[in-house]
Amino acid sequence: MAPLAERMRPTSLDDYIGQKHLVGEGAVLRRMIESGRVSSFILWGPPGVGKTTLASIIAHQLQTPFYTLSAVTSGVKDVREVVERAKSNRFFNSASPILFIDEIHRFSKSQQDSLLGAVEQGIITLIGATTENPSFEVIRPLLSRCQVYVLKSLEKADLLELAHRAIEKDVVLRELKIELKETEALLRFSGGDARKLLNILDLLSESVGKGESLVITDELVTERLQQNPLAYDKNGEMHYDIISAFIKSIRGSDPDGALYWLARMIEGGEDPAFIARRLVISASEDIGLANPNALLLANAAFDTVMKIGWPEGRIPLAEATVYLATSPKSNSAYMGIGAALEEVRRSGNQPVPLHLRNAPTSLMKELGYGQDYKYAHDYEGNFVRQQFLPDALRDARFWHAQDNPSEARLSERMQRLWGDRFKEQ
Repeated sequence: MAPLAERMRPTSLDDYIGQKHLVGEGAVLRRMIESGRVSSFILWGPPGVGKTTLASIIAHQLQTPFYTLSAVTSGVKDVREVVERAKSNRFFNSASPILFIDEIHRFSKSQQDSLLGAVEQGIITLIGATTENPSFEVIRPLLSRCQVYVLKSLEKADLLELAHRAIEKDVVLRELKIELKETEALLRFSGGDARKLLNILDLLSESVGKGESLVITDELVTERLQQNPLAYDKNGEMHYDIISAFIKSIRGSDPDGALYWLARMIEGGEDPAFIARRLVISASEDIGLANPNALLLANAAFDTVMKIGWPEGRIPLAEATVYLATSPKSNSAYMGIGAALEEVRRSGNQPVPLHLRNAPTSLMKELGYGQDYKYAHDYEGNFVRQQFLPDALRDARFWHAQDNPSEARLSERMQRLWGDRFKEQ
């Protein structure tokens, strides 16, 4: 019998759980589906949030031919064959056949190029699914022809609804006497992933026979998953859990932990570009100004891995991992941009002070644009005090130096130039 996750796969939007921002009443995808015409788009989100299911529901409701390719196993030849079949199945004034490509981020440039013509001409409607940021992994010409919709990890309420629905409606589970007494461990181990949740329920139900009772508690879930640590993920995919442990080990300055999780990813066949990209992000977010060289080394590791590939690529990745883990840490730039964004959202579009405005025309000069601006290089030390923030925010602070030698020097310089404005409380 098929796994519970397959048995519970919904066939209509009414049965689809989560992603209300896309498929709820009046939401963009629901409106598109109800109109009977969909344009090409890419679904971006973590595993187990319904990307594949949503694509198949759309094809079912539009009653149009539906083709599926996996970027892991398909080549350019497979793409061209599907396009030819789509041409022959296209009827006058009917919706274009849908081509669903799972893990589209794994498609090579040539594979993606082979799709362009068919998407442009409307021979196929492309629906891609990816766990990776498509702006990094999908070629620009193809990306420009697709909308990108972001799917979110399922909320606790969504997961609970799914669990109750499975217990009440699944052909196997409804024959058992299942009581969902405690849910904290079930939700924690699921991590917003519907597939994980259903796989856990599948695992628990295997221990009882028809008509027997099963009381689900936090202790029971934890015990069963410790005995079968990968059982809640049928493919052994702990992609997001392991990358989380990897980044947290770097952030926590533990090179041994970081190397262990790096080894787990390498041994598990993780995409080296995915690892390298996370190192670049960590260098900016977690090391930051405490050691600006970390970003340079992470970028160099990324470039090197792209040039030499596996298995030698493990060495520059390990070098960057150890360097980042042993570096002093600061998230002052990360916190600073977060504070600035929060202020922009709160106070809106504040006017640019006149002296900072560009004045390409005589009228603008007459209106005072650029007047009284002081050119820093005309002053001693290439600095002069003047206002660079909007009038309403002239005293705002966003960047705060943190306690490390590198930022201490930056803070001292700012205090020397600006006085008390940059004095940390």
